[in-house]
Amino acid sequence: MCQNDEIITGRNSVMEALKSGRAVNKILVIKGEKYGSIREIISQARAMGLVVQEVDGTKLDQMSGGTKHQGVAAMVAPVSYVEMEDILANATNHNETPFLVLLDELNDPHNVGAILRTADAAAVHGVLIPKRRSCPLTQVVAKTSAGAVEHVPVARIGNVSQTLESLKKQGLWVVGADMDGEKNYYEADLTGPIVLVVGNEGEGMGRLTKEACDFLVRIPMRGKITSLNASVACSLLMYEVLRQREVKGQ
Repeated sequence: MCQNDEIITGRNSVMEALKSGRAVNKILVIKGEKYGSIREIISQARAMGLVVQEVDGTKLDQMSGGTKHQGVAAMVAPVSYVEMEDILANATNHNETPFLVLLDELNDPHNVGAILRTADAAAVHGVLIPKRRSCPLTQVVAKTSAGAVEHVPVARIGNVSQTLESLKKQGLWVVGADMDGEKNYYEADLTGPIVLVVGNEGEGMGRLTKEACDFLVRIPMRGKITSLNASVACSLLMYEVLRQREVKGQ
């Protein structure tokens, strides 16, 4: 779990955060507390598609810093998330070819922050992050991004494969970064509407995610190490998209 979110504790405070539309990453409830206002909070959070996790009381005690948590806490992002449709609409409104990046189960906030920083420089329209098994926006992500988190829209998505199928139906090509790619990344045509998919730091993309890609590209490795840091690999690919688009005058 990524740390350094803003922590909101207490039943009334957490419920108000949910009702106000704050960018909540996760709801934590003490094990066994599923009655009264806690039940209402859980119901509201799940209706909003948020992750609800049961934890030990000692965990909440540590996170709350001594304040009375009343068995519940909300981990809040430093900036608000957007909807994926808003990202696409923004590209369309500016008569630009959509360029999205999807991070498939990246867990290191430093990698996520570094990717956001490069995404801003490479004219990426927005970044997609799964709601589960991925690092959300945290203070560490924000700091590592050097302010880019304020400028690069980030949307949280549910099922990755379904999201990619939806994007394909809207005309985007799904390109995955994988060592088994058919071509080197600089040999592929990356000038069209595109969503670039990068897998996690250890295992890469999941099987279903890989199968949802239109094609895979690889980064040639000539040394002893067989893979690059996720943020470095993603940066190479983002700048290749930018390079190809500038060559074509897009």
